[in-house]
Amino acid sequence: MIRKIVQIGNPALRQIANPVDVKQIQSDEIQTLVDDLIETMRHANGAGLAATQIAVPLRICIIEVNKNPRYPYKPDIPLTVLINPKVTFLTEERVNVYEGCLSVPNMRGRVDRCPEIQIDGYDREGNDVSFISKGISAGTFQHELDHLDGLIYTDRMKDASSLSTIDEFSSYFEEEFKKQVISIVERYGS
Repeated sequence: MIRKIVQIGNPALRQIANPVDVKQIQSDEIQTLVDDLIETMRHANGAGLAATQIAVPLRICIIEVNKNPRYPYKPDIPLTVLINPKVTFLTEERVNVYEGCLSVPNMRGRVDRCPEIQIDGYDREGNDVSFISKGISAGTFQHELDHLDGLIYTDRMKDASSLSTIDEFSSYFEEEFKKQVISIVERYGS
């Protein structure tokens, strides 16, 4: 079922999500929530979606990038379901990249993201998952995990002057950003 994505200003986006009881991961309730997150994200052409974005305060998020029309420059990420995820930064380095968000519609802004991270958590079957993500994809995972802590990308912006509408981003910043993405992908892999 496609759910309503809450928008900036909605208190649900500022809630810190509660951990999911691992014994409940395979319950109908959690499995239906995961299915709804996937369907809602795909319907909105998102690169990811956190449960808090549909006003459900649970530590569940999904990520998928597959030739996404909203982010044509992002490398593909296979559908990834994360339950109770934790992120570990593997470098002190940061890359300053443009992000957007389904809960902050029609906007883009620059944020600093760690280009090498480790993610640990559970998949939708309740299995342990642990993997490393690098480059632009690492930023996508950090963006979704931020939602589970009540943060949106605008909270991470050091300079609000980079905030722009999608149309203005396309006109003035997208071509240069595509070149930056290519160099990040060449350096880190995704």
